[in-house]
This record gives sequence, structure tokens and C-alpha cells, in this order.
Amino acid sequence: MQQILAQITKQPAKLDCLKHPSVLQLEMLEISPFHIVSAIIFVLAIIHTLSTYRLQKWAEGLESRAGKRTIPILLLLFLSQVEVVFAFWAIPLFLAMAFFYNAATALEYINTRDYTETLFVVVILSLTASRPIVNIAKKTMNWCATFFGGSLSAWWFVLLTIGPLLGSLITEAGSMALCALLLAQQFYVYHPSKKLAYATIALLFVNISVGGVLTNFASPAVLVLSHCWHWTTLDLLTSFGWKAAFGIILSNLVYWLIFRKEFSIMDKRREVSSVNHLGETQVPTWITCIHVVFIVITVWISHYLAVFIASFLFYLGFHQLTRDHQYPIRVRHPMLIGLFLAGLVIHGGLQGWWVVELLYGKSPLSVMGMTIALTGFNDNTAISYLASLIPNWGDIFEYAIFTGIIAGGGLTVIANAPNPAGYAILKPHFKEGISTLQLFLAALTPTIILYAVFYFFGPLFL
Repeated sequence: MQQILAQITKQPAKLDCLKHPSVLQLEMLEISPFHIVSAIIFVLAIIHTLSTYRLQKWAEGLESRAGKRTIPILLLLFLSQVEVVFAFWAIPLFLAMAFFYNAATALEYINTRDYTETLFVVVILSLTASRPIVNIAKKTMNWCATFFGGSLSAWWFVLLTIGPLLGSLITEAGSMALCALLLAQQFYVYHPSKKLAYATIALLFVNISVGGVLTNFASPAVLVLSHCWHWTTLDLLTSFGWKAAFGIILSNLVYWLIFRKEFSIMDKRREVSSVNHLGETQVPTWITCIHVVFIVITVWISHYLAVFIASFLFYLGFHQLTRDHQYPIRVRHPMLIGLFLAGLVIHGGLQGWWVVELLYGKSPLSVMGMTIALTGFNDNTAISYLASLIPNWGDIFEYAIFTGIIAGGGLTVIANAPNPAGYAILKPHFKEGISTLQLFLAALTPTIILYAVFYFFGPLFL
């Protein structure tokens, strides 16, 4: 069974990043008809992801004409939820694998995928969405914004700068949850224009993708490559971290200059608004401290599935005891996001044969551009893992791969594992749903800025 799975995934049965398969071994593996079918299914899933906005509009149009939600309309609405796309397309993938091999192999393949990161994201989203953590984040961001004048634009700039960089400590998933919640409560409630709304969510996605590179443990993509290429936190901070911070500030500044007049209008709107989310009931300090401890423990043991799940169960008990100071636990969004990531893991494990082929043998600059493009259509953690299969890249190629992977993590909702969380939280503030194309176009500018920063301040230019 292990040999069959190795042939299906084009990877050795037991992969150790310190013992890579040679490129020759990868090339010798014959591409079977199943691999072509799996790639076609993967492309169809991507097209489906990019079409969810259209499906939702189609379903709403049918509902308005019919006057009620019929079964076909409900099915269209279900398929317009981006979180279910890859899990939905895992069904034909399972059937195809059972047809070409057998049902036991298909079950074994799905059962042997590593869902640790998926479950970690579900847990960390639940923890960071609690009232104590949200309150302390609000106070911190509000204090920083007040220091810079207290305007809405100052608050926006601080949140999209400090929030993503905070991801290097509380993980990208935790940072995404906090930033998206605060943007929903403190920015989107004042009804920004469509262009500013898309610019903001695009900056959030791009900045979160690069904001987790100040340490070697907070980002799944960073974790994979730092382990295989022996990078320490100091290596990341000195080689990538300061460049990421500079790129984030520069991207935010560009969009702030573009929308500065609208920020003034929104400031006036905020002055007359009765919305005030900063005056919520205070949470006792000891409860907040225990929540922080739960997050620290979860991050620390994030690679030990059984342990951090056990820790989360303890947290649920603590939450119940202190429910007077808590938001109700809402697991719908975290579970849907976990479903999305699990589906991406299932599909991504079969795409190594063409991803490695695209990257191998190219110039460093081409590799950087190629990884940005690939990341837009596959989770950057999967791209990191597949890129690590090729041994002896060399320092310049490793730099090109890594910077391309993190720079492209905001182009689409599937480009970076935390993106579906931000998508789910902010989607209600887009009346017509979030258009994948408009999100992509809004994310191009900060992506290009980061590409330039990493290029001109790195070995590719020097």
C-alpha cells in the first residue's frame, strides 16, 4: 500500500526532508492516466473557486424571480460557498482513485494525509476570537492609533501594519482572525467604497502572508522550509523579516495615499455614528492571562495533534466556567475553514509531479516569479513542501523560492492557509459577495511592491 501511495503522490512512502529523493528518481516515476485526471479535477476545483462569486449572483437572481428558495437554488448557494469547494471536488477525486486503483487505496490516501495544520487553524481561530483576546487586541491597536492621531486612517494603517507582524508571534492564523474581526468591527461598519473595501482585504491577505516571517514557527510555509533548510529565527529576521516589514509599510502607504480623501469622509461618518465597539464590558485580567497562556501553549505544541486538541478541550471547560466574560463559542466558521484546508491538502498532495517540473532548472528570478504564480492557485505551504523535494537548491534559489511563496500568498483565497478565515469573517460586509477577480486585482499592487523589495534588497539583485 505504501508503494502504491508513493507512486500516486510522486513522493517517497516516508519523506524526510533531510533525505530528499533525487530529481532523477522523481523524473523516473511514470505519469499515469490517474495523474492527468487528478490534475484536471484540481483545475476544475480552482475554476469553481474563482466562480463562487458568479454562482452566488446566479442563485440570488433565480431566488428573486422564483420568490422562494427551491432545491436547485439551495444547491447553487451551497456550491457558492468557497469553503466547501475543495472538499466537494474531493468526491470525484476519490471516485477516480478508486476506479484507477481500488477503494482501499483511495481511503488510505485520504486517511494518511497530514491534517495537523488544518486542525491547528480551527483551534487557533477559536482561541483568538474569544472576548479576552479581542479586547486586548482592540486596546493595543487603539492605543497605537491614538498615538498617531486617532483618526480612522491611522487606526486602519496601524491595524494593517502591526496586526500582520503580530502573526510572527501568535501565528498567521491567529493574526488573521484578530485583524479580520477588528476590521469588521472598526472599519467596514463605516461602509467604505467598493474599491477601498477590496484594497483593504487585499492588503490584509498579502500582509498576513509576509508578516509571519520574523520567526521560524508562526507560518506553516516558513515552518516547512526553515526545518528543511535549517533556518533559525535570527536567519529569518535578518534575511527576510525587516524586508517584509518595510514592504508592508510601503504597501499600506501607497493605498493610504490613494484613498486619503475617502478616509476623511469616513472619519466624518464615524463621528456621527452610534457604533462603538471599544466600550464593551471589561474582562478580568486573570481571565485574559489564562487565554494568552492557552494560545502560547497551542502555538508551542502545534505539531503535536493529540496534545493541542487536549489543550483545546481544557479551554472549552474553562470557557464554560467563565462564560459571563466570554463570547458564545461559534465553531461554524472555524470548522468550514478547516474543511476548506482539508480539501486543499487532499488535492495538493497529488500535484507534485507538475509543480516540481515547473520549478526545476529555471533561473532564480524565474523561480521567484513562478512560485508567486503557483501560490496564487495552490496553498503556499503545499508549494513549500513540494519545492523542498528538490535537493541542493543553493542559497540564491532558496531565497527566490521562499520570497516568491510568501509574496504571492495574498493573491487569492486559496493562496495562504489563513485567507479563508479572513474571507469568512469579512464576506458579510460585501453586499454582492467577494469577487475573486477583484480581490486578485487589488492584491496585485502590494504583491508587486513586495516582489520589488525582496528583489532589490536580496541576492537576486546584488
